[in-house]
Amino acid sequence: MTSPVGLHRVVEPAGVLPQAAWRLDADPRIGSNEVRIRVERLNLDAASFRQLSEKHGGDGDKVRAEVLEIISTRGKMQNPVTGSGGMLIGTVDEAGRRSPLGLRPGDRVATLVSLTLTPLVILDGLARWDGRSEQVPCDGYAILFARSIAAVLPADLHPELSLAVLDVCGAPALTARVVAELVQRRQRDGDPRRVRVAVVGGAGKSGSLSLAAARRAGAGRTVGVVPVPAERDALVAAGLADVVALADARDPVGLSTAVTTALGAPADVTVVCVDVPGCEHGAILATEDGGTVIFFSMATSFAGAALGAEGLAADVTMLVGNGYVPGHAELALELLRAEPGVRRLFEARLAAD
Repeated sequence: MTSPVGLHRVVEPAGVLPQAAWRLDADPRIGSNEVRIRVERLNLDAASFRQLSEKHGGDGDKVRAEVLEIISTRGKMQNPVTGSGGMLIGTVDEAGRRSPLGLRPGDRVATLVSLTLTPLVILDGLARWDGRSEQVPCDGYAILFARSIAAVLPADLHPELSLAVLDVCGAPALTARVVAELVQRRQRDGDPRRVRVAVVGGAGKSGSLSLAAARRAGAGRTVGVVPVPAERDALVAAGLADVVALADARDPVGLSTAVTTALGAPADVTVVCVDVPGCEHGAILATEDGGTVIFFSMATSFAGAALGAEGLAADVTMLVGNGYVPGHAELALELLRAEPGVRRLFEARLAAD
């Protein structure tokens, strides 16, 4: 039987897991515990797409060419600058007889593991993609391992909408867990203080879902932080936060001041969902001693976060959002269905793309 974590697909360097590998073997022939997906659309990670777009000055043809080069060279989609990839949707083409994923040929699925560890081949040269959006229509195939995760696409949602939600489904699930645990601890201790939550990048995909999840988990007061008036207006209209604040997340003092002013005190939980680097120190400064910072952005410098917390003498717990929490896909899709504000933000983003 082939390796359940895909070690047999690693070409170089030997001895590492697929995510850490420079190049994977994307041979379409599958092992007995693998699944082959016929790919119809990729969703590039926001940090990766931003880096590529800025590098090429918004030239879609150059972005498309570089994405093709990355995939053909590496056998997977992993931006060599950001280290991030994205996810995909497609149809199960073949499932090995010993695959534990429970998928059958014909199932339309979204992968819930990163493209950075998914063997991938593109067959159509991305001819239908203009290089100007995170979602990439395509034809190709991908391989899932026994330890991969995939979700069958719901029949009641458009596939593009499902893909956008499932791409960030780890964020609301972990936010809900952290907030709910803090709420329960305060109730158990007889602490009457309401839990204060700040979501930096609150109008984005992961940010809007995280705001909705925090409120549902019992947060007493929430603030969504956005960088420009247009996003402020959209988030106010969505009604997902008690307060919406304008601040540049890369300005530590400005971000901290905006959060503290909006909440009346630093946040108990700060969730970072922006796709630009340099937001670590502001998030730490905006968080109460003893509080928690959750980093979901692939643009985060975790060394910078650790050293920044030390330099600020900040007693905060810092969590890396790894994209997986049991039940994360179901929670995110249910939030989309139940929260009209979340759905409007997602649909507006897809329309703009």
